[in-house]
Amino acid sequence: MQSLANLLAQLPWSLVIIACLTLGLAPFVPEPHIWEKLKMLMAGTLARPIDVFDLLMHAAPFLVAALKLASPLMAAK
Repeated sequence: MQSLANLLAQLPWSLVIIACLTLGLAPFVPEPHIWEKLKMLMAGTLARPIDVFDLLMHAAPFLVAALKLASPLMAAK
């Protein structure tokens, strides 16, 4: 757990934000891809393995951002 916290601490916020804005949201037209996959998940139509993989890949930068935000809070405990 400590090595993950160290890795997240070394990762610059600028890189995380750029990853969220590019990989996380691309393609932008007609709507962000992650939004489309989340709508499919809520509708129950996210069934194909490629769609699940696609959701995970587009959500990964947001997950890293959330972990980077939570890491100092967890270290304080």
